[in-house]
Amino acid sequence: MRHLKHRHQLGRTKEHRAALMANLASALITHGRIRTTLAKAKALRPFVEKIITLAVKAQGSSPERSLHFRRLAVARIRDRQAVHLLFNEKAGEFKDRPGGYTRIYKLGNRIGDAAEMAVIQLIPGSDTGYEKRKASSKKAASAATEAAAPSGESEAAAEPEAVEESAKAAAEAGAEAADEASSDEAEKKEGDK
Repeated sequence: MRHLKHRHQLGRTKEHRAALMANLASALITHGRIRTTLAKAKALRPFVEKIITLAVKAQGSSPERSLHFRRLAVARIRDRQAVHLLFNEKAGEFKDRPGGYTRIYKLGNRIGDAAEMAVIQLIPGSDTGYEKRKASSKKAASAATEAAAPSGESEAAAEPEAVEESAKAAAEAGAEAADEASSDEAEKKEGDK
């Protein structure tokens, strides 16, 4: 079955697409960040991350296995200097990172053809990334009320009574306003007659 195989076609043949990905990956490895269209950046991300994973695997393997990984990378990127730079210098930065070696920033639309532009960059090894959010706002609010409940149980018990009293007062005020409105209407009708 060929399900989910139609991703990142980029309007090119397979050979042209492979050459494009090789050139973009080579530029990204050499320069650290490149500016391209958003579609190309999204297509490049899985391609280059697999190459970086080969370099990370080669770091802790035997020389024969390391050579095998290097040859696989050269077959895909087609630039020996970029592969040499990746395997010898940059792979050490990613040794402790379990994937997610690149980051994409959207830049807006290009003036000429309104194509969405983006910057794709290699994430430095020292970057810790975003901190995980502790809880959503609703969960945080409920946790705060639960924490306050043991210390203020008498206040929590008094709150429903206060709510009931304010509801009764509002209902009485509404009833008085309705009575006044009906008496005003009755006076107008008598005045009209």
